[in-house]
Amino acid sequence: MRVLFISDVYFPRVNGVSTSIRTFRQDLSAHGVDTQLVAPHYGAPAAAEEPGVLRVPSSGVPRDPEDRRMRWGALTRTLDELAPSGFDLVHIHTPFIAHYAGVRFARRAGIPCVATYHTFFEEYLHHYLPVLPRRVGGWLARRFTRSQCDDVRALIAPSEPMRAVLSDYGVTTPIHVLPTGLAADRFRAGDARAFRERAGLADDARLVTYIGRVAHEKNIGFLVQMFRRVLERVPQAVLVIAGEGPARTALQSQVASLGLARHVHFTGYLDRDTLLLDCYAAAEVFVFASRTETQGLVLLEAMAQGAPVVSTAELGTRSILVPGSGALVVPEEEAAFAAAVLRVLDSPQLRQELAQRGRAYARGWTSSVMARRLTELYETLRSAPGARPAVA
Repeated sequence: MRVLFISDVYFPRVNGVSTSIRTFRQDLSAHGVDTQLVAPHYGAPAAAEEPGVLRVPSSGVPRDPEDRRMRWGALTRTLDELAPSGFDLVHIHTPFIAHYAGVRFARRAGIPCVATYHTFFEEYLHHYLPVLPRRVGGWLARRFTRSQCDDVRALIAPSEPMRAVLSDYGVTTPIHVLPTGLAADRFRAGDARAFRERAGLADDARLVTYIGRVAHEKNIGFLVQMFRRVLERVPQAVLVIAGEGPARTALQSQVASLGLARHVHFTGYLDRDTLLLDCYAAAEVFVFASRTETQGLVLLEAMAQGAPVVSTAELGTRSILVPGSGALVVPEEEAAFAAAVLRVLDSPQLRQELAQRGRAYARGWTSSVMARRLTELYETLRSAPGARPAVA
């Protein structure tokens, strides 16, 4: 089977969508599924491009230096050069230009089209278009989502709560819950001491760590506010914020205004295959408070490295943070969150217990199992009546 993947984002742009695409592509091949990915070109030449990736010329996105917008003409020419008969299915991963180009290709080829709903679009509108009244933005997001979901044969939701959101929107397209799994290399042990040495952190520093996109919707500002309470009890504590994103400048200003500059360390982007694992391994507590995750893969990555997790449970993260998962789940309230962090810092035994539970729990989310389930969905769609209807 051959499947065309199309996405408005991919590496070197680091986020959950890029990670999901790469993870599934690697494991699908073992199940007899060959994938061709069409994604933006990010300007600088890639040192070693992955096999099966077609890059499309793109332009910058205003006020967003990380992302690129594929040029419609270049994208349609790229897809027109692909033989429609060479594909059995189209899989769309983002709701922007890629969606409309993917639907167009599938219709011309007469093949099924499936989309993964990676992004809680309603919440993103609130953060990136704050001048738009939240009620109006929510109405627009729901209408936009229903329209796009009507374009495809099936939808994939990364978690049960995200499926419920789509159902509440009035989406009638069949929805399949299928999380992104953890690739085997996510369990490779990181080097905690190496991270501390590279970061110039003292041996007695107690690391409270956030890893992920440094974006407004991730609610990192709450973690900074909460961290002040941790410092009152543990003055050698350091809040590590690992990643890049549009909220970094605002967060640095917040840190400075609170007088926390000596106690907050911004690492910037860390290579996923080396430095990132070291950062996870060095965390004495991994903290997370995002309200917008459709899944929350970063939590599983932290557990795989034995980092004790303290987190809120909102939207998709509720599917991960279940009893026995190796995490302390707390409300989004500064005193309660800080108390849980301090509880972990104060107890080596609790840290060890959470680490052991987390590693065992993360192994139940292996990517090969998820890829097999996705392959089965592809087979069902391909064999369904009308999979290759006549194209007008």
